[in-house]
Amino acid sequence: MRNTFYLCALLFALSISSFGQKKKKVAATKDAILVFSKTKGYRHASIPKGREALVLMGQQNKFAVDTTEDASVFTLENLKKYKAVVFLSTTGNILDDTQQAAFEQYIRGGGGFVGIHAAADTEYDWPWYNQLVGAYFLSHPKQQNVDVVVHDHTHPSTVMLPDRWKRFDELYSYKKIILGIKVLATLDESTYQGGQNGVNHPFIWYREFDGGRSFYTGGGHTDESFVEPLFVQHLLGGIEYAMGRKSAKKPM
Repeated sequence: MRNTFYLCALLFALSISSFGQKKKKVAATKDAILVFSKTKGYRHASIPKGREALVLMGQQNKFAVDTTEDASVFTLENLKKYKAVVFLSTTGNILDDTQQAAFEQYIRGGGGFVGIHAAADTEYDWPWYNQLVGAYFLSHPKQQNVDVVVHDHTHPSTVMLPDRWKRFDELYSYKKIILGIKVLATLDESTYQGGQNGVNHPFIWYREFDGGRSFYTGGGHTDESFVEPLFVQHLLGGIEYAMGRKSAKKPM
């Protein structure tokens, strides 16, 4: 009787342990994004505020957020854990050849990319990245107020924005603008000084590229951007698009 009792107790304990392990495995498959903010050029003071905002965004919208400036995490095995990779005001050459190859494979496998502000001031010698991010930084004037003209409200990143979004930020002009990008909003150069792209000055865009999804916003230079409700909602929409959670709606 005593042996039978101990055997039953042992089997019960093992079943409880197995149940706990199964629950842990489910938790590990939660949606996640990687926020990468390594810099080799100018470093934006707003990066810490950006990281804080993205971590909070994940907590509020049921996805995990890992943040790093360690380029060694760019292996295909590790990147597969994430629905999207966010370049948060990265600058300069931040990945070596092996890490670049892993990132290319990740995108080709259906991964997502989000570029925030200085992500366009990154990896000028990597043509594939030019295609992914959509354009490179050319110049910027002093920080000032501007009218952002929203042309397309069918995308998750712009559905909440007014037709004319008035905001204060550092405003990039761009070079090597990829023809394949789908521009959602432009800067009205008549409303500020120093623009160099003319009438069609892209500011927010997205595209499907090389098997994955790419989204870019020119905003995010200032600390205040990351507590500005409309900018945060706009950024969340872009991230959820890149993650594959939401897609652009077809016009009626």
